[in-house]
Amino acid sequence: MVASDNGELLTDTVYQRLAERIFSGELPPGAPLSVPALAVELNVSRSPVRESVQRLIYDGIAVHTPYAGAKVAAMDEESIFDVMRVREVLDGLAAQEATVRIGDEGLRVLAEIVERQSELLEGAPDPQAEAALDLEFHTAIRAASGNAALRDALHRLDARAHLYRSGMWSVQRNREHALAEHRAILSALDAGDAVAAQATATAHVAALTVRMKRWLAATRPTP
Repeated sequence: MVASDNGELLTDTVYQRLAERIFSGELPPGAPLSVPALAVELNVSRSPVRESVQRLIYDGIAVHTPYAGAKVAAMDEESIFDVMRVREVLDGLAAQEATVRIGDEGLRVLAEIVERQSELLEGAPDPQAEAALDLEFHTAIRAASGNAALRDALHRLDARAHLYRSGMWSVQRNREHALAEHRAILSALDAGDAVAAQATATAHVAALTVRMKRWLAATRPTP
């Protein structure tokens, strides 16, 4: 448990803990994000919690309602697919730009993530861990692009998309497809083929969107 307020580092820690609880479903859409209550629960001052909640609102993970305070955001399907369509373009651009900037260390990091995905695939699904690895893979490519504006825009988009799709990682074929697509992106980056990197990254997000629609249709309650 966090025990003391040490500025920005503590705020980052509180933010990550709240985000993890939201993504895991522990804090579901509509759940209140009371600064006083969370400060007591996490045993920190209100300041890092307040800043963390503001970051969640900025990222689109939470919303602020007048007279009611902040709460976990709820997104409808139309909104999430709008987000995914924008991601197709921007993640493709990030992969294209990363191709000419990424070095051996960046490629090694991506290869390690893919290897960890492969190891997880051998066992029972762990949706939270695999969703986190997926996000880590894409975040590394965006960082390698060297484009701060692009990285920031994709961070906010992916945070919102993450609210919807973590459950997809419980389906074996979704896990297998994602791993194969990540390997194709990594192969293009390693080869220095910017055109292929952009195409494979764009195709990956497009395919992810289709799989998300299928998963939502399969899990939607029968009228």
